[in-house]
Amino acid sequence: MTKAQFDSKILIVVLLFVLLVILLALGNLQIIQGEKYGLIAEKNFVRIKSNSPVRGEIYDRNYKPIVLNKPSINLYILPGKIKDRNKVAKFVSEFFSVDFETIKKVIHQNRFRLYNEVLLVQDIDYETVVKAAEKFDRFPSLEFKTEQKREYSYPNHFTGYMGKISDKEYRNLKDKGYTINSSIGKSGLELYYEDLLRGEYGYEILQVDASGKSFEFFKHNLHQDAVDGADIILTIDNDLQNYITSIMPSSIPGAVVVMDVTTGEIIAYVSTPNYDQNIFSKTIPETVWNNLMNDPHNPMLDRVIHGSYPPGSVFKTIPALLGLEKGIIERDTKLISCDGGMQVGNRFFKCWLHSGHGRLDVIDAIKYSCDVFFYDLSMKFDLTDMEEFTKMNFLTKKTGIDLYGEREGFFPTTQWYVDNYGKYVNILGQKVNLAIGQGEILVTPLQVCSHYATIAANGVWRQPHLMKKIIKDNYEEKKYYQEQRLPSKSENIQIIQEALYETVNGSYGTGGAARVNGVKVYGKTGSAENHMGSTTHAWFAGYAAWEKPEIAFCVFLENGGHGGSAAAPIAKKFIQYYNSKRHSEEGK
Repeated sequence: MTKAQFDSKILIVVLLFVLLVILLALGNLQIIQGEKYGLIAEKNFVRIKSNSPVRGEIYDRNYKPIVLNKPSINLYILPGKIKDRNKVAKFVSEFFSVDFETIKKVIHQNRFRLYNEVLLVQDIDYETVVKAAEKFDRFPSLEFKTEQKREYSYPNHFTGYMGKISDKEYRNLKDKGYTINSSIGKSGLELYYEDLLRGEYGYEILQVDASGKSFEFFKHNLHQDAVDGADIILTIDNDLQNYITSIMPSSIPGAVVVMDVTTGEIIAYVSTPNYDQNIFSKTIPETVWNNLMNDPHNPMLDRVIHGSYPPGSVFKTIPALLGLEKGIIERDTKLISCDGGMQVGNRFFKCWLHSGHGRLDVIDAIKYSCDVFFYDLSMKFDLTDMEEFTKMNFLTKKTGIDLYGEREGFFPTTQWYVDNYGKYVNILGQKVNLAIGQGEILVTPLQVCSHYATIAANGVWRQPHLMKKIIKDNYEEKKYYQEQRLPSKSENIQIIQEALYETVNGSYGTGGAARVNGVKVYGKTGSAENHMGSTTHAWFAGYAAWEKPEIAFCVFLENGGHGGSAAAPIAKKFIQYYNSKRHSEEGK
């Protein structure tokens, strides 16, 4: 056999071997794994495009806007069309003032979503759009889309804000139509009513070629229109809300709640300092975020429902009502004489008035806020009685307002004291402290407001709420909320009402700074010692009546000083404003 013949046979064997390998590979692809790769091919051939609904807007009780949708031009990238990642990232970074590494990271994280648009930059001004579009012929992976962004009329905590969906949220919600680019409610009403506001996502099934271009075969039958979200009408009055915000001291954190006594509707919901939710409409600069997080006054804390504090003397209505309900005291019962304090065991508990108040009945004890009266009263019932009665009156208990994260507050039990201070703890000494709203007891401003609204309503508790009605497809739907009669007798509540009136309108009452001509103002001051600082928390809570009780309120100033001198004047101002607004509306 010649060398040429040998070489020819070797070549034939090699060719046959290569052919055999190809046949085996084709068999594996078409027969063994044919179904698998068929599905992959089909997915490359068919695209499902998600259509976002228009998010519902939010208005106040008079249909004035609180949260609206505004057009926003956003920049997207299609990973499957990227020619050079670094060049694209550099262009976007320089032209839109975005961190280069951040853009590279987003592109890398979405490198397998070849034909899914990925959001890069939000809310771009029109001038920048025009200049950038001239250079897009070099970057076919980039495109602009006009979409919506949320615009908040004024800073507040109750609406909350929206933000880009997180990876975890996307995994949990993608079956509901959310995409990797979706925005979602992150806090407040935006989160609580997310399902109502967002509407329902639609979809369109597209048949595409290898480049992702639609053949438009299915456009007439395989699609589902998006359903726009519902608009929400709140119980808030924008005018009162903004006025109260304007009169709050700039250097003292605090909260004010104003509530309709007859319905439980929240008319004003102010927590200060606040923050501008509009900063969340696009990526927040790190410096802005750090400033928010490091601010010692914590502007993102909603003090209305997330802040819990010792109530001080605004709590004294609870032991007073409990004493009346149990028959321990009557309207004219006078307890131990106040000589500036009271000895309990080996400890002397002081009254705020060192010279003493003398012997008082329950009306004057509340009017002058005498501590000794309540020290003595608390010794006549068990700690468990006070704890249960407190919760029955929705203090240290969630009200169920339509917001997430409401704090419950706290009232210590006998067992809690034993667990924390040992079995020989002096429960009597703890109890007298709790009776004046001091010690371990914690409440929220909303709970206090709700309690005083119940007193104004003669013992009918109505659930505080922010939603008034829903508007969807031009149809208005009202929501209904719980109400229940609390256990106190009407005649006992009327005694408390008389005491609250005297506190504001009687001679030397501690709430005189809240007196308003032409309005019957009822209230109670409180100055709660604060273990976090040397200055007391300032409280003033109560209600205002015209022909009948109309609004209840709670004013709270964190480390603000005395309730009578710091909180009560704020109540006076917004009651005067509400009164003038009320008269002007009646005259229309």
